[in-house]
Amino acid sequence: MTARRWQRPSLFAVALTLFGIAVFTVLGLWQLDRAAQKEQLLAAFRAEPQTMPVDFDRVRDIMDLQHYPHVRIAGHFLIDRGYLLDEQMHGGQLGVHAIGVFAGDGEDRLLLVDRGWIVWSHAPGTTPPLPRLLADEMVLTGIYAPFPGGGLRIGGNALLTQATWPKLTLYLDAEPIAADLGKPLLPRMLLMDPTPDSGFVRAWTPNVMPPERHRAYAFQWFAFVVVALTIFIGKHWRKVDNATK
Repeated sequence: MTARRWQRPSLFAVALTLFGIAVFTVLGLWQLDRAAQKEQLLAAFRAEPQTMPVDFDRVRDIMDLQHYPHVRIAGHFLIDRGYLLDEQMHGGQLGVHAIGVFAGDGEDRLLLVDRGWIVWSHAPGTTPPLPRLLADEMVLTGIYAPFPGGGLRIGGNALLTQATWPKLTLYLDAEPIAADLGKPLLPRMLLMDPTPDSGFVRAWTPNVMPPERHRAYAFQWFAFVVVALTIFIGKHWRKVDNATK
């Protein structure tokens, strides 16, 4: 007859299993910690527009990627310049983000301003129904945020092939846009505060991995712990013949 008996594992097998369990556990806990950090960041991001805006000159060169200050800046838009961040979805509809170019008072560098999202079907012969942009002196308030990542970078710099404004782009990179404008840009862009008469959707979220994805990665790492233990036990809890003899 056959039965199962525990076969003494080698020191190498024990060490390898314990090392794997330790690594997978640490990685899982790290992902859970990252999820908690992202939740705090998202909560702070949602609360930031409710705070009083600070003067722009206090944070213009901020380096903390986890900080999204609520700012105010005086200046004027360059109404003959601008960009359309294309292929942007909202509520199941296709549209664009209208990116204005703003010259702040006393600033040598230009500020890109996300005016918000607006629907555009891309039907032939149509242009996005953008609300009129004024060149008057004004004060803007909004979230001072890093440039968004992502977007397809194929076929070279599409800005160089366009002669009319606003120019269409699939991504916002400071260097080619600065070259296109002929002036340097500030290191971040402004996400304008929502206003009921803007004509745009302004539902901002920080460009970070969501907490749910971090938790999914944590689950995967903890699953590897279970797999490592299962393999170790299965390898050493073996069937043997004549177990009763």
